[in-house]
Amino acid sequence: MLEEGIITGREAYQQTLREALQLAATQGCRELWAMDADFAAWPLGEPEVLATLKQWALPHRKLRLLAAQYDDLRRLHPRFVDWRRSWDHVVAAAEYQREELGSGGPVGMLLAPGLFSLRLLDAAQWRAAYSVRTADEIAAREWFDAVWQRSSESFPASALGL
Repeated sequence: MLEEGIITGREAYQQTLREALQLAATQGCRELWAMDADFAAWPLGEPEVLATLKQWALPHRKLRLLAAQYDDLRRLHPRFVDWRRSWDHVVAAAEYQREELGSGGPVGMLLAPGLFSLRLLDAAQWRAAYSVRTADEIAAREWFDAVWQRSSESFPASALGL
């Protein structure tokens, strides 16, 4: 059960990600914004998480992924890469330069506008904050959007070559 507050520990963070994605799917959230350096620690390859994403992914929905690099995601979560290929019409992905993050903001997040924000504040200690407060959502949205605007398109659904 999701409760507003501070989350500490990798397992607790991953469980909160699972529950937050499920909440977004059951509540019909139109957008999901996800940011992480590499998504390596996210449970994106788990069958239950993929089923949740499939439940969520309707044609009018949008998942925005933002990472410093996608190599670890491709290597560690091949099931998610397959899911991404199938649901390309709802996914937009961009890559940022680590120096673009600056300081003072989260190092990772999952944001469901109008529903919740989950912000990873310290990746080394796995310290995060889960909130349903509008002010926290606005701050997370502004941070994500600022990084997104300075990012470049990345992580295509397929690699086309000539």
